[in-house]
Amino acid sequence: MVLALYPASFDPITYGHIDIATRAAKIFDEVVIAPYDAPVKNLLFSTEERKAMIIEAIKNVPNIRVEHYKMLTTHYAHEIGAQVIIRGLRTVSDFDYELQLTQNYRNLAPHIEICYLMTSQNFSYIASSMVKEIARLGGDVSQMVPPHIATKLYTAYNTVAIKLT
Repeated sequence: MVLALYPASFDPITYGHIDIATRAAKIFDEVVIAPYDAPVKNLLFSTEERKAMIIEAIKNVPNIRVEHYKMLTTHYAHEIGAQVIIRGLRTVSDFDYELQLTQNYRNLAPHIEICYLMTSQNFSYIASSMVKEIARLGGDVSQMVPPHIATKLYTAYNTVAIKLT
């Protein structure tokens, strides 16, 4: 059985993340989506909120489970027995960061493989930080995140979506 870890902040999870997770679930026996508990980033949602949003978003994929962690990603992968770390790529600029990250992962845990999946073209423009900014300013994020997450974003920012026609 091959267990894959898909770590990120997921603040919030987007259709791009869901695309990567569901495609990974077709490749690997089990996928653990794990929001990192203490990223350097300023988070909008707590770990428990992010975890709950992810669970709702992927509830129809039986071989994905959601956990969270607060340690080095490679240590967590080793702790849960993951043989693979999943990462998603959207743009060329992602590649520069991910290359450095992979080199660090390989240095810390050479026994764990890193698998990159390109986000499907129709989601390549979506980034959590942009989704938050659009929602904060009352823009429509319905094509970027599931409805339950859009609602949470608008509630967090005390805004509503203004749809332009």
